[in-house]
Amino acid sequence: MTRLNLLYFAALRDAAGVAMESVDSEAPTLRALYEEAQVRHQLPFPSRQLRVAVDDAFADWNDVPREGSEVAFIPPVSGG
Repeated sequence: MTRLNLLYFAALRDAAGVAMESVDSEAPTLRALYEEAQVRHQLPFPSRQLRVAVDDAFADWNDVPREGSEVAFIPPVSGG
């Protein structure tokens, strides 16, 4: 079991109803971690439409979650 802090931004924050949460997960990849959060909060975007960052650096969806990390899910943004 890995303890992580998840951060949600923009539309994901609105859908989740929280900006941050601490979770325990056995997800083998960051993609699986997001899929757990997606089910828990009915998040609107598939992972292919998002970016993921770990400890303030962009990461690959196939990376393994590391104990104590801060994982940010970043949705597409529109500019004006």
